Amino acid sequence: MHHQRGMSFIGILILIVLGVSITLLVVKLSPSYIEYFSVKKIMATMAKDPAFANMSPKEIRESFDRRATIDYVNTVNGKDLDLSKENGENVASVEYSQKIPLVLNISACLDFEASTSGAAGKPLKTE
Repeated sequence: MHHQRGMSFIGILILIVLGVSITLLVVKLSPSYIEYFSVKKIMATMAKDPAFANMSPKEIRESFDRRATIDYVNTVNGKDLDLSKENGENVASVEYSQKIPLVLNISACLDFEASTSGAAGKPLKTE
């Protein structure tokens, strides 16, 4: 007697649902992460700028806004920056959250943090 081998119809459906779910997550969450990496790049570029150390808070915010416009960053603007001085140098940092609806009443809350100092610059958590 020969036994049949292979996947059952239910097994194939489970794999399809799993694949669609993963694809949905990637499609919905990737724009937020792409924008976050743009914010991180802007902060790193600002930190490397020699004029950054002598800029006023208004100039720092305007510089961020110009760079954000070029990189199509819409979530964060210059007004959202937290400005401080550490060891006599300007430090700009930003923390922000994005809530992305996934399906029905299910959503993902992403918290991001970026800074011109080397200590920050990583996503905080995903819930």
